[in-house]
Amino acid sequence: MGLRSAVVPIVLTLALTGCAPATAGPSSADTCVTDPGAVADRPPGSASAGPLPADQVSTLDAAARSSFQLAAAPGAIVGVRSPEGTWTAAYGLADPTTGAPMAVDMHSRIGSVTKTFTGTLILQLAQDGRLKLTDTIDRYYHGVPNGDRITLNQLATMTSGIASYYTDDFLTLYFAHPETVFTPDQLIGYGLSASPVFEPGERFDYSNTNTILLGVVVEKVTGQPVADVLREKVLGPLGLTGTNLPDVSPEIPPPHPRGYTLQGIPPHTNPVDATDWNPSFGWTAGGMISTVDDLLTYDRALGTGQKLVSRDSQVSRLTSWPEPAGYGFALGCVDGWVGHTGELPGFNTALYYDTTSDTSVVVLVNSDISSGACSESPTLTDNQTDVPCSSPATRVFVGLSGALGHPFTPLPAK
Repeated sequence: MGLRSAVVPIVLTLALTGCAPATAGPSSADTCVTDPGAVADRPPGSASAGPLPADQVSTLDAAARSSFQLAAAPGAIVGVRSPEGTWTAAYGLADPTTGAPMAVDMHSRIGSVTKTFTGTLILQLAQDGRLKLTDTIDRYYHGVPNGDRITLNQLATMTSGIASYYTDDFLTLYFAHPETVFTPDQLIGYGLSASPVFEPGERFDYSNTNTILLGVVVEKVTGQPVADVLREKVLGPLGLTGTNLPDVSPEIPPPHPRGYTLQGIPPHTNPVDATDWNPSFGWTAGGMISTVDDLLTYDRALGTGQKLVSRDSQVSRLTSWPEPAGYGFALGCVDGWVGHTGELPGFNTALYYDTTSDTSVVVLVNSDISSGACSESPTLTDNQTDVPCSSPATRVFVGLSGALGHPFTPLPAK
């Protein structure tokens, strides 16, 4: 039985995978975004908040419904904004135990989409002359192996050689006690205990420790909590009233769905409700909460740089994709789509901006359970085996991208 029709019990076995990497495929600075300057120069009002034409809505709705049926998630919230207009919709259930429907005004954990916010703060501080992207991390945090050679740019592009903090010690503790509150220093300590994994700049390796360190840099440079800096430099200028970085509270502002996971759960076990697991382990790498309306606004600002960074900074960001990762400055790129995916236990997000058509797409789901022909990712026992393995938000996003005429092709999931 799929989650959309299941009554999902609360199971005491708990799990964590944490912040998911951006879905990114091979690309290069020359080909992923064909004209970064033109993207950065787009008129601020070229994307419309008015309704999309009815025929487009019908096509998008059909694509969302068909892809959602293949996703192992109780519910989904989707949004599309282009020069033709805006469309948002909700599908399925916010709470399978009560039958409450999903709604477009609900708040959701957005996981590693948070990294794009943190990267933006670093770019803003560089613009202001308060730091340099070539600064080494030992200037701001002591005890990092190779810290005298690892730059802030390498942290943001995941080329530092610092291991992610998802060590056995960390996972064992969190699996047993998901209410645990972690400090940034503790998270960094777990990552440094397994570092280095390669020489700085040698290759790409997605590590949440990198973005936690960048959060520490923001606080040291500004002398303020990073949540306050976010409000001042990103949330306020963009009017994102439904977005925040919580401190150590597991609470999500109402209204919000319940989120379900299989991570760390024994095979053939029902999903667990992970809504209230403490998100402090995500912090500046994955701890933020938002809504579809806020993310549509943010998505275009992230893609164009408008109201966030200078034209030169944005052009640099839109040409920061090293081969073969397709991951640049806290941002992924696939065939002109720039953005990020995000995952925390129970929640999965896809946020991408199509630089070829000035179109933003956001998908929020209340499950991080993959479906399809997966060999490694936890799936439901009745999983679809005739479709590629995919996380639920990515599956719905891929369906919407096809309906928009610019199909997104992610790397195969396992």
